[in-house]
Amino acid sequence: MIPPVRAVSGASGVLRMVPVRPRRHGRPRAALGAGLSLLTLLGTSLDARAEGAPTAIAPANPSPGAVPPPAAPNAAAPEGAAAKGQEGKAPASRALEPKTPEPRVTEPRVTESRSADPKPGGAGSSEARPVEIAAPDTTPAQGKPAEAAKRSREPAPLVYAKVSADPSPTLTARTFLDTLRAAERYAAFAEAGGWERLPEDLARLKPGERSPAVPALRHHLTLTGDLPADAPPSDRLDPPLVAAVAAFQSRHGLPDSGILGRLTINALNVPATVRQKQLAASAARLMGSKFAFGERYVVVNIPSAAVEAVENGTVIRRYVAVVGSPDKATPTVETRITDINFNPTWTVPASVVKNEIIPQMRKNPGYLAKNHIRILGSTGEVDPTKINWAGEKAVNYTLRQDSGFDNSLGQVRIDMPNRFAVYMHDTPAKSLFAASVRFHSHGCVRVGQVKELVGWLLQGTEGPNGLGSSWGPIEIETGIADGERRDIKLPKPVPVTFVYLTGYATPDGKAHFRDDIYKLDTPAPEPAATGAIPPADTAAAPTAVKPAAATPPARKAAAPAKPTPATRLEPAKIGVAHRPSEPAIRVD
Repeated sequence: MIPPVRAVSGASGVLRMVPVRPRRHGRPRAALGAGLSLLTLLGTSLDARAEGAPTAIAPANPSPGAVPPPAAPNAAAPEGAAAKGQEGKAPASRALEPKTPEPRVTEPRVTESRSADPKPGGAGSSEARPVEIAAPDTTPAQGKPAEAAKRSREPAPLVYAKVSADPSPTLTARTFLDTLRAAERYAAFAEAGGWERLPEDLARLKPGERSPAVPALRHHLTLTGDLPADAPPSDRLDPPLVAAVAAFQSRHGLPDSGILGRLTINALNVPATVRQKQLAASAARLMGSKFAFGERYVVVNIPSAAVEAVENGTVIRRYVAVVGSPDKATPTVETRITDINFNPTWTVPASVVKNEIIPQMRKNPGYLAKNHIRILGSTGEVDPTKINWAGEKAVNYTLRQDSGFDNSLGQVRIDMPNRFAVYMHDTPAKSLFAASVRFHSHGCVRVGQVKELVGWLLQGTEGPNGLGSSWGPIEIETGIADGERRDIKLPKPVPVTFVYLTGYATPDGKAHFRDDIYKLDTPAPEPAATGAIPPADTAAAPTAVKPAAATPPARKAAAPAKPTPATRLEPAKIGVAHRPSEPAIRVD
């Protein structure tokens, strides 16, 4: 192929034939300043090769600061001044043309390819401009995972189960008599036939809907005082009936939503005879109590798994709690709170060493180090590797867990001297406070938001800054933050009691019920309280009752007058008699 030529007049007036370069060949230099697309550069390279100048193409991977060699046709430009001037003007005009539309800069594919391959225009070259345009599109996509990862590292907010807002305390000086009266009232309900059993499908009934079982529900709630006696009869779940259901749920420790659910139906189907036995058994456990009620005292009702701070006859605050599991029951206690311990250590009970730590050390020799538990002997600290964990000699040593956030007692312990060595304390396992069933401890009481309770207990106690100061939230957090053990003695000890009341009455005459988690009430074939706890196997119950029933015939005439009071007080005897034999398991 012969390239086109044209005549050029030289300095001597002689015409010379010189090759004519097509106008499109000026684009390579214009592309460097105008930011043309990659397709234009590729087309230029092909044209340069067709003109016999393969060496004029820039390297595949040029250095950032390198300047590309000139194309072959430019070598003929110095031969004519007119040609040189034309070639200098044309690229400049064409360099400005692409700036107006720049259609190819916005193409995603071209932009991505330019951002991947550095061009030889240097730091100030316009080839870098597409990268700046594409950056805002890619930055948010890269930032979203980073923000999500940051949120995932943040600790989850603490959640606490909802507790009753009733200002009436669970235990007052009148609770014993009020509960006896309620037991008599429910005995009358039982003698009159009680209430009908509701169908399980009633749990699917929504407010405003009708059901043939609603009249029976109204009758039940009218007897128990949740629905006014003058409420108009209807087979519809109307607003007054929804409010009555919510009141019933509140008395039974259920979420007071007013919506019928499985647990609510189970609680409604507990017979009146079972309710009467719960009230009678709870009153029997209160018989002989010598608890010293004062202006300020603390009540822990074990079946409710809640702690009440009572002042001047009103519950100032009710806290969620975790109490002992059925095999490590929390005992009933009447004592006084004397000290508050910041950053406490935990001395592991011998029963926990025998039943839990020794088996763990056999499987995992690093268990003690991981949990910051040290072994102390008569001469000082003992190396765990020097102890034969195949036996039970470790019980003869003192195992103590260092203070810290991961300590089993948490950051605060509320000391209350008693023969069972139980107390209230903080815990690192705060997720248990969100559960509706909270029976997981070794016998001690874990208190949710325990620092607020500590602030209430420390009212009137001299603060850390001397006379005139007090223990507010900031002072409590500061006293814990230094990590040092600190014991604060209360100038006036606060009475505290742990009670086991599955049925009790408040001064307003309302009867409240909870699950018999430890099975201390008189055994019954029906599930107790809310029905959240499945009915226990009653096969062993008759054997526990038969000896008492078989004894009276042997004593002939002297026995008949005594069986009734003996059986009524039997739950109280069971609740007290089984605890002194295993005090060690009641310590967390």
